[in-house]
Amino acid sequence: MAQIDFGGVTEEVITSDEFTNDKAREVLKDETIVVLGYGVQGPAQALNLKDNGIDVIVGQLEGDEYWEKAVNDGFVPGKTLFPIEEAAKKGTIIMELLSDAGQVATWPAIKECLNPGDALYFSHGFSIVYKDQTKVIPPDNVDVILVAPKGSGRSVRMNFLAGNGINSSFAIEQDYTGRARERTLALGIAIGSGYLFPTTFQREVFSDLTGERGVLMGCLAGVMEAQYNTLRKKGHSPSEAFNETVEELTQSLIRLVDENGMDWMFSNCSTTAQRGALDWAPKFRDAVMPVFETLYDSVATGKETQRVLEANSAPDYKEKLDQELAAIRNSEMWTTGAAVRSLRPERRGK
Repeated sequence: MAQIDFGGVTEEVITSDEFTNDKAREVLKDETIVVLGYGVQGPAQALNLKDNGIDVIVGQLEGDEYWEKAVNDGFVPGKTLFPIEEAAKKGTIIMELLSDAGQVATWPAIKECLNPGDALYFSHGFSIVYKDQTKVIPPDNVDVILVAPKGSGRSVRMNFLAGNGINSSFAIEQDYTGRARERTLALGIAIGSGYLFPTTFQREVFSDLTGERGVLMGCLAGVMEAQYNTLRKKGHSPSEAFNETVEELTQSLIRLVDENGMDWMFSNCSTTAQRGALDWAPKFRDAVMPVFETLYDSVATGKETQRVLEANSAPDYKEKLDQELAAIRNSEMWTTGAAVRSLRPERRGK
């Protein structure tokens, strides 16, 4: 465990140097780990555990596309791949990686599969924090723990294969066995975390729901669309508008921020860009601050989760989702994006 200064605030951090894979394997050697759900986080965490020498079983709806994906990834029906409830009965650590709506739908059956001393693991605080809506209330005789990678399942897997970890938060909601912390840290390292930092289930879900609706996805998509549309209305071509809005951001500038921070990027661009960015950043900050305040309140009061649960449980949800995604995909901005990406040297075989 290390104490790291983050902007004047000291926080606890656990790295893979301190809590090694060997230690994780030792902690987990007598556990039967079951990953429920092979959709988004499931494949990455299951495969990373497997590659780190941890025995893992997958539970998935038999015969669907995710079941077939698990088979293609090397999980064997009847040995390491089972229907959800059957898999859950075999586990001492149940990793709840079904969608939030999926967790709600299957919880009555999963609850019956838990034995005293088992651990119930989440990668999102949704079901536990909003228990009044989800009805996911674990029994008192199990550990309730969380490891939340700060990236998509694809990023978790790709970073692992590249030899890099991905940052993850961890939390312990209920420690029945007295081993909840070591179980949590072992799982966090074994799924491929580079370092782990502490949180609570509530702080994790509040920050996560705000982040994905904000800077990570919702705000990013909205701001890019606003700039693209402004440039197009002012007479700029689709290619020019897209390159100035998306391509330069994703292919150049964001990588500099990742490597060195925003101040370094500002100090290593043209003086014209530097002055403009410094002058306009506070204007954008002040303009969107009220939106983020409203967003956070919507998360904290449960309005966002209610919206998610109602929408995801609708019988025509998938059909409506496909329509929404098609509208984005077929918009001028993103058809232009597809054309721009096709012109990258690596896409042209150069």
